[in-house]
Amino acid sequence: MNEFTPRTVVVLAGGISHERDVSLRSGRRVADSLQEHGITVVLRDPDATLLAYLSETRPDVVWPALHGASGEDGALRGLLDFIGIPYVGSTSAAARLAWDKPTAKVLVARAGVSTPRSIALSRDAFRELGASSVLDSLAEELPVPLVVKPAQGGSAQGVTLVDDRADLPRAMVDAYTYCDVALIEQRIVGTEIAVGVIDSGEGPVALPAVEIQPLSGVYSFEARYNAGETRFYTPARLSDEISARAAEVALRAHRALGLRHLSRVDLIVDGAGTPWFLEANVLPGLTETSLLPQALEAAGHDLGWVYSALAEAAIRESRS
Repeated sequence: MNEFTPRTVVVLAGGISHERDVSLRSGRRVADSLQEHGITVVLRDPDATLLAYLSETRPDVVWPALHGASGEDGALRGLLDFIGIPYVGSTSAAARLAWDKPTAKVLVARAGVSTPRSIALSRDAFRELGASSVLDSLAEELPVPLVVKPAQGGSAQGVTLVDDRADLPRAMVDAYTYCDVALIEQRIVGTEIAVGVIDSGEGPVALPAVEIQPLSGVYSFEARYNAGETRFYTPARLSDEISARAAEVALRAHRALGLRHLSRVDLIVDGAGTPWFLEANVLPGLTETSLLPQALEAAGHDLGWVYSALAEAAIRESRS
């Protein structure tokens, strides 16, 4: 055991976001994997006593397995920095950039990555300028098919595929249920893939792409977390050339956003073999049906070993 091997890891799971149940499942899987690797794990739900508990007990490292705003918008990570507790995952600043999808798209596009044309509209602007007027003005520039999604959030909550422009107002309302800003994005038709990236200190490495084929045709919340509703192919059924291209795009996105330790980059590969960036996740799902664990296993990695290595990296970096 070296000086950076964690003895105690606090895994945070649950929270108050719409993704609470998913977070609990992710946290349990992380905790089990670390315990199998001989590490003492404290699994707890964040509450008003958390910061005092961490300040008093001073665990070696915290693993935030909190999905949604409570774990991915950077606020919790900033507080952990403030009290001097190492944590697995991206920094507070990087998490804020990736959490906001329109911002992430701009930064990744600047790195030379293709991303679908889109516009972000606040609820207030949509109301004050007139819903019909706004949507009519966009009709020519953003023809259907479209995707409407909350500008922040995950697990496909509030996401609508729009094939008929008459359905667009309802899609906007659904997106605004989850966030005050909606992202209207051109829909790229192709193969949906997710590319995980891990970095335990030797530089970011792209994992095998996971191809996603929901049986319903839509990768909804239910299709993500209910076993049997989606077929996954790992590695994705892509040529070596296109797979390498997708891996490079994922690494570019990871670097452009300043991400750390682990991420998952969601892409669509069109008929010409071009990978299009959709979004990056600073805390990918880690449940039994999640994509990053599938990619790790396909690459021949033991989950406990990887999760332990990432915890060691967090400790090492906090002391450098």
